Amino acid sequence: MRSAVKSIGESGSLVFNQNLKIAQLGKCGRIEEAIKIFEKMANRNTVTWNSMISAYAKNGRINDARRLFDQMRLKNLVSWNTMIAGYLHNDQIHEASELFGKMPKRDIFSWTLMITCYTRSGELEKARYFFDRLPDKGNRVCWNAMITGYVKNQRLEEARKLFDQMPVRDMVSWNSMLAGYTQNGEIGMGLKFFDQMEERDVVSWNLMLDGFVQACDLDSAWQFFLRIPSPNIVSWVTMLSGYARNGHIAEAQKIFEQTPEKNVVAWNAMLAGYVQNGEIDEAIRLFRQMPEKNSVSWTTMINGYVRVGKLNEARELLNSMPYRNVAAQTAMISGYVQSMRMDDARDIFDNVGSRDVVCWNTMIAGYALSRRMDEAIKLFKQMSQKDIVSWNTMIAGYAQEDQMDKALQIFEEMVERNTVSWNSLISGFTQNGLCTDALQHFVLMMREGKKPDQSTFATSLSACANLAALQVGKQLHHLVMKLGYVIDLFVGNALITMYAKCGRVLSAEEVFNDINSVDIISWNSLIAGYALNGYGKEAIQLFQEMEMIGVAPDQVTFVGLLSACSHAGLIDQGLKLFKSMTDDYSVEPVAEHYACMVDLLGRAGRLEEAYQLVMKMPIRANAGTWGALLGACRMYRNLELGKFAAERLSEFEPHKTSNYVLLSNIHAEAGRWEEVERVRMLMKERGVEKQPGCSWIDVKNQVHTFISDDPALPRAAYICETLRNLTEQMKTRGYMPDINFSLLDCG
Repeated sequence: MRSAVKSIGESGSLVFNQNLKIAQLGKCGRIEEAIKIFEKMANRNTVTWNSMISAYAKNGRINDARRLFDQMRLKNLVSWNTMIAGYLHNDQIHEASELFGKMPKRDIFSWTLMITCYTRSGELEKARYFFDRLPDKGNRVCWNAMITGYVKNQRLEEARKLFDQMPVRDMVSWNSMLAGYTQNGEIGMGLKFFDQMEERDVVSWNLMLDGFVQACDLDSAWQFFLRIPSPNIVSWVTMLSGYARNGHIAEAQKIFEQTPEKNVVAWNAMLAGYVQNGEIDEAIRLFRQMPEKNSVSWTTMINGYVRVGKLNEARELLNSMPYRNVAAQTAMISGYVQSMRMDDARDIFDNVGSRDVVCWNTMIAGYALSRRMDEAIKLFKQMSQKDIVSWNTMIAGYAQEDQMDKALQIFEEMVERNTVSWNSLISGFTQNGLCTDALQHFVLMMREGKKPDQSTFATSLSACANLAALQVGKQLHHLVMKLGYVIDLFVGNALITMYAKCGRVLSAEEVFNDINSVDIISWNSLIAGYALNGYGKEAIQLFQEMEMIGVAPDQVTFVGLLSACSHAGLIDQGLKLFKSMTDDYSVEPVAEHYACMVDLLGRAGRLEEAYQLVMKMPIRANAGTWGALLGACRMYRNLELGKFAAERLSEFEPHKTSNYVLLSNIHAEAGRWEEVERVRMLMKERGVEKQPGCSWIDVKNQVHTFISDDPALPRAAYICETLRNLTEQMKTRGYMPDINFSLLDCG
């Protein structure tokens, strides 16, 4: 009898230890080891099953967790709550809600889970629905969960109203409300609330301390720190991190040395401080001194090596980790991605035991950045749980590859979109020349109730600039002012460019003058605007003002200046500026500067000088340089030099129709019709098709696009007839068009 009891006791002890081990391994991310223990267990109890379900869920394997849950013959309340908590951990709110509805019995923890589930996802109305149906209204846990939900979603008035309605408050209630103020930048309100608190604990003091740190008010933070009755390790680490994050590494080190009892969190905070401030040698020294290291320590150090480009050292450290976690492996993947070492990144990725969504997104973003979209979409389709970053990454990747049809398809498949989703699509359309589509999607964004941000406006204004859609641009300007983005420098610079490209230079000047603190992009935008509209002297005058206040010009500045001189015929000033680039400003000329100079000399008829400049360039001439020379040759009918420039240009742009048309026109003007025919044949051999002409006009706040020879256009016949009548009237007034300077049909 005694041996039987002893055997049962030993068996129970073994199961208890195995259950504990499964739970510990699950927390540490060592899921495969947990599975082996579970599968070898001869005796499993309900705790065993619950521990394994939790381990699966915490490591992102929610489908395995549900499979195990469904296999359980005897489920208790903890089993149901564990599975719901697993869905919550993996952001599967719909599944959690569905399971909650099937529960045979619920406790207060079940209700709290569902309220937390919806508050975390920002669905506060659904959270409030569950809260209002609570069977036990006196439970403070649910009240606190609801307050926390309002706080995290920046709905402080509703949080305070609920707080004031609470029948009984505890310290969690007070601190939750205090956190609402301090974590949302309302430090003044937070301090007032803190002074009204009936009692305070160290958490209350730390929340106020963190509020000052988040507001970058380190002097007030330090004074407040000195007032804390009994600062704990969190207090010391908060102060340390505040100094480190703001670049005060010496003060952070001083705090670290004064910390009475340093735990691994304190060591990690100091380590992160060194890494954030680029002091990698100090980080290495500290890392080696650490009496205890956890996964955060290893990951921080790997990140440190990655930040300074020491990828081999980072890989060695990863390989020497006692156990690898997904955060450290993702940091290594990110390092390889930044260096475009995608095969090395994939090698790490393939060996990650349990990938989280950040790991997947890092790898997909790497493929997108390196223009390997086929591999990006393969991984994207393999992801079991995609977040909004995953979808946005794919949109941006396809946009970068000029595959806007696929980007739009991804966008339309999204269940939920945020501002970044819309911005990625609108930006993609603009960058790929589909500016009308960009503006149409801006309108759709507004109709869906999504609030545009500075990036949305800047990109949409760029689309208006490219279309010269002044009225639409003005509407956007009014909306910018209404929503308070007029002070944003990014938006202000876009407005300058928009008005300049629409020919409204005075409006561009007004925007420039209204910007509180202009940057080099602002100056360059206005200089380029002057250049575009032929205001060469004004561009040079603005450049002189720029010099007087000490703003150093860059390469873009001189592109605008040289272009302005070219369009305004300021030959001597253009030559002087070109020389001063290197002599006075140490700005090395690039191909765009040479193209401007060739254009400047070419417009003045100084073709030989332009040709010599191209031939003596220290860098290889590009399409813009040869195109400028070809345009000048056509203007002054220099056939031989034009032919030479056209041949060089075709090496860069073998399929660009306009280059062949330009060369054909030069031959036609010289009456060399055999050469015109030869150009036609060359186009056919190279598969070059003459693209139909396209123009657009902004009428009543709507952009209308016209393509030549498109009979489907409304009133096309009427428009053509009107043009013919106008031409006839021009002829009767004595005007005869010079057909030599019209684009001949070489198709």
